[in-house]
Amino acid sequence: MLLEIEDVSLLYGRIQALHGISLTVGEGEIVALIGANGAGKTTTMRAISGIRPVASGRIRFDGEDITKLRADLRVRRGLCQAPEGRGIFPGMTVLENLDMGAYTRRDRAGVAQDLDRVLTLFPRLAERRKQHGGTLSGGEQQMLAVGRALMSRPKLLLLDEPSMGLAPMLIQQIFNIITEINEQGTTILLVEQNAQQALARAHRAYVLETGRIVKSGTGQELLHDPSVKDAYLGVA
Repeated sequence: MLLEIEDVSLLYGRIQALHGISLTVGEGEIVALIGANGAGKTTTMRAISGIRPVASGRIRFDGEDITKLRADLRVRRGLCQAPEGRGIFPGMTVLENLDMGAYTRRDRAGVAQDLDRVLTLFPRLAERRKQHGGTLSGGEQQMLAVGRALMSRPKLLLLDEPSMGLAPMLIQQIFNIITEINEQGTTILLVEQNAQQALARAHRAYVLETGRIVKSGTGQELLHDPSVKDAYLGVA
């Protein structure tokens, strides 16, 4: 497995946000993590990327125990996140934002190759390459956040709520691009409230409720699971 999370618990002060969760992501997969607001999805992503320290448990990435590894060193190992809320640099141009994604890299030829790849995936960014990030639409900013993460050439791409706040047409476009990124060889862990889209595209998925994994299976299994339909798909 590329990513293995074993019995991880995490605290915010005295509040326990994660209660011994375990999940895996295999190389080449799209794995979705779905759940309601406050379930602990973003907290899980922060634990994986090293932004929040875990209270107990273990995180292994590409065969290495990274539980206590600094966040920046995790990026160098090939683990990169496009965070919830996009987190772009509004005063920097599109190209400058993308360059920041490759900050840890020294292979100039590879960086140039990946820049071409990102601008091909997101033609809108190519059109606006000299425009400041803060002047982009919400959908364009989301494309920029994903593109910036891809510039690190990740082995595992963490996507936190990529469809949040987007119009339905843009949501479809973003998910089509996520599928294309995966088909090009990038493994993806996807946190998403749009359970319908996430499960339809995921190889496997987990359901998180109040900091606990309560259900897992293939994307199609959970898409047709009556309890998941009732709770997350709006189908009784």
